Amino acid sequence: MLDERIDALLADKGYDADTIRAELSAAGVEAVIPTKSNRRVPIPHDREKYRWRNLVERLFSKLKNWRRVATRYDKTKESYLGFVAIASIKLWIPFVHDT
Repeated sequence: MLDERIDALLADKGYDADTIRAELSAAGVEAVIPTKSNRRVPIPHDREKYRWRNLVERLFSKLKNWRRVATRYDKTKESYLGFVAIASIKLWIPFVHDT
């Protein structure tokens, strides 16, 4: 079920645990997780894919500038996700429209 939705999990060193890696491996999902410095045998990861994590982090940072998104004032999932979509569109418009 997990492998139908995602191909790879991009995570930071905090998620470098054998149980997480085993579950991802069993589901057929690539773990793009750098190893902690205290791991005896480092596990290699795809550095190119890991760079995409930074873009995702920056997107969430920009979305959290909207107080309504950061504090989740909306009561229902639908209205919250609707406002996240509106905020995302407002962030996206300057990149696709020249004024």
